[in-house]
Amino acid sequence: MVMGLTKNVPFMKKDPSNDGVLPIGSLPRRDEIDRRYLWKLEDIYSSSESWEKDFYHLEEMLPRFSEFRGALHLSASTLLGGLRLMEDAEIIMGKLYAYAVMRSHEDMANKAAQALAERAELLLVKLSAAVSFYTPEILEMDEIKIREFMEEEKELQIYRFFFEDLMRSRPHTLSSVEEELLARSGEIARAPENIFSLFTNADIKFPTVTDEDGNAIELSEERYIRLIRSQNRNVRHEAYEGLFRTYDQYQNSLAAMYGASVKGDIFYSRSRKYNSSLEAALHPDHISPSVYDMVVDTVRDNLEPLHEYVQLRKEVLALPELAMCDLYVPLVDEPQKEISYEKACNVVLDGLRPLGEEYVSILKEGFLSGWIDVYENEGKRKGAYSWGSYGTHPYVLLNYNGTIHDIFTIAHEMGHAIHTWYSHKHQPYVYADYTIFLAEVASTTNEALLLQFLLKNSRKDAERLYLLNYSLEQIRTTVYRQAMFADFEKMTHSMMEKGEPLTADRLSNIWHELNAAYYGSHISVDHLIDIEWARIPHFYSAFYVYKYVTGYAAATSLSQKILREGKDAQRQYIEFLKKGRSAYSLNILNEAGVDMTTSQPLLDTIALFKKNLMEMKSLL
Repeated sequence: MVMGLTKNVPFMKKDPSNDGVLPIGSLPRRDEIDRRYLWKLEDIYSSSESWEKDFYHLEEMLPRFSEFRGALHLSASTLLGGLRLMEDAEIIMGKLYAYAVMRSHEDMANKAAQALAERAELLLVKLSAAVSFYTPEILEMDEIKIREFMEEEKELQIYRFFFEDLMRSRPHTLSSVEEELLARSGEIARAPENIFSLFTNADIKFPTVTDEDGNAIELSEERYIRLIRSQNRNVRHEAYEGLFRTYDQYQNSLAAMYGASVKGDIFYSRSRKYNSSLEAALHPDHISPSVYDMVVDTVRDNLEPLHEYVQLRKEVLALPELAMCDLYVPLVDEPQKEISYEKACNVVLDGLRPLGEEYVSILKEGFLSGWIDVYENEGKRKGAYSWGSYGTHPYVLLNYNGTIHDIFTIAHEMGHAIHTWYSHKHQPYVYADYTIFLAEVASTTNEALLLQFLLKNSRKDAERLYLLNYSLEQIRTTVYRQAMFADFEKMTHSMMEKGEPLTADRLSNIWHELNAAYYGSHISVDHLIDIEWARIPHFYSAFYVYKYVTGYAAATSLSQKILREGKDAQRQYIEFLKKGRSAYSLNILNEAGVDMTTSQPLLDTIALFKKNLMEMKSLL
């Protein structure tokens, strides 16, 4: 529970002839997909009528919050009643919002579903405004009085850590009127991100390029991701030039969008009396800016293995000069192109057995009980995610295509889902969520265990080479690249806090220098890459990406610990999943055996990178 709600957010037709692998062809309509491969949102609401009933019930609840305005301090029973009302409202809101948005993701062209999601969004804003007075009013209370209330009303004792954590915000909390004003400004604050999203997803037009088969196709971000991995260098180069020359045409507008987002971050951090926007962003997780600095500095101090990998890439590709468009082409072909969904699930089950029988049984339940939306259909949201609402089982959206990468995606998203399952089962609502800082740990631990399982059972050099390269690319793109992103964000926010403008030229210069430093002298850092900052949506959620780095490092340490120590480490890990947000993130991780205030988990990850790099060199 938070004062002002949070949101977690984060194809084809089954063909019996090929055992669950999807045929090539046009995308099916949603009603053409076997229901076994569709999630069961009816487990949240059995009908549209039941959703509407909860929607209007919550609307009717909103005026009741005014009864508690200015009164939370009057008695223990009043404080408890106010907290219970907010919990009840947030639980309903969570169900309404999750159902509506997930339903809209089934087919983004479904106007009725989109309208439902918009109604849920508007109601969320109303509820956030209605409860905005809670934080300032509780923080106005004397801590001694809160302790007395907890002694008087035993049911308040469950909120002990909630109150403790909330008190950290005392120096950064404004009056009730000011808090409500900031809550209502939420839509305005999201404007730069919304404009960026609309511009990059709907308005920007990319040129026509030639694909691997010689076909002229209109370039898009989705197609670029595929084409930049092409074995044909002309295809990669044309796609690379087409994408970045297009972004470069709009560099000033994109700089203005990003600059407005950074200004918003600074406005809110200064409004709440933080020393910096970085401090403000890290405060909810109770993370010191020194931890952020340690992450960036540790990666910066250990770039040599990445430089060696870039050199190996140049040698394997047999290029006189390695270009930025050559960074994503696989060095090793994927050994299997088509894996049935059923087989993929069995591989994940086998790979995650080190987590214990209970974990595997929950995983099986998820596979068989309508948690997962498996295949692509017309209009379905791209990508993958896990989501859920308190009181219902978690859900996972996939776009399964039968590749080894898709198997890792299943393991990753089910890591999130089972983290949610454990947290919701073992924590009351107030602590049932978990911080974003911890979220990637559970998902990436699953990936790490699966990788070790596949490596242990690989029988062919080609298969082992692919898996080693997969691991190297995961660390390159998740640890090294995201650390570079974090480096960029720290620089840009610091500049604007000093009053320096974020012009397109300045942003591009920073990006060029970062790429040159991180990737080293074995690659030619051209000036087209300079505009890449302009296409990164993560930058509109300030200081978020470093959590990918810490999450991956923590997961690496935990997976190695589980495989090395067995049941004791397994037990510690399951306890970690049960904790939700009942303690500070760093403390929860520390109890599981990982100290993220030190550089050791990162150094362990970089050591793994070096080990896999050496083995790959020996097999090539």
